[in-house]
Amino acid sequence: MTDPTRPLHTERHDASDGAKLNWLRAGVLGANDGIVATSGLVIGVAAAQAGQGALLTAGLAGLVAGAMSMAVGEYVSVSTQRDTEQALVAKERWELANEPEHELAELTGIYEAKGLTPELAREVAVQLTAHDALAAHAEVELRLDPEEFTSPWEAAFASAAAFTVGALIPFLTILLLPDAWKIPATVVAAALALAVTGGVSARLGDASVPRAIARNVGGGLLAMALTFAVGRLFGAQVA
Repeated sequence: MTDPTRPLHTERHDASDGAKLNWLRAGVLGANDGIVATSGLVIGVAAAQAGQGALLTAGLAGLVAGAMSMAVGEYVSVSTQRDTEQALVAKERWELANEPEHELAELTGIYEAKGLTPELAREVAVQLTAHDALAAHAEVELRLDPEEFTSPWEAAFASAAAFTVGALIPFLTILLLPDAWKIPATVVAAALALAVTGGVSARLGDASVPRAIARNVGGGLLAMALTFAVGRLFGAQVA
């Protein structure tokens, strides 16, 4: 007979893999934001024929502001998610302490719905409850590990780091190259970087790689074109 606890092990493994994929996607998206936001900013400033000092200041300010915005946003979002998860686990703990028979019947029903016979479902529920009732219920009902919650600090740092890595590509390109090459080289560098992040994102999501790259690069080029036009328009007016 197949071990009735085997599906639980597989489910935990899949949930862990899903969490890792979510982190990877978040990192790719953070880097993507850094590329688009910073390339658009520095190209707009360069199009206004600003000097090297202005480019350095604008690029650094945009990088720091963007990284902090990503970090704070991620911290708030994950903190809210963590609070919700902890509240759900606390509710489940209370129900197990005060309504054990109801919770056992509920767990039995879940395994019946998964295809087990009522007798086997009851046996699995009883054994899992005896082993670790909270973990058993949290896993199948909430898709949570009651011992592990996402850290908002880790999420904030990862988001800021990903944005910074992406932002450094256009920032260093436009800062280090001669004036004649600043804008075209930054456009090329940003487009190549966006092709990479688009391809990685597509592979993580099992989507069409060419379509994702075209969408990502096309959106980035549009953003750079708009900021270039703004820089030229308002730079000419100021001059």
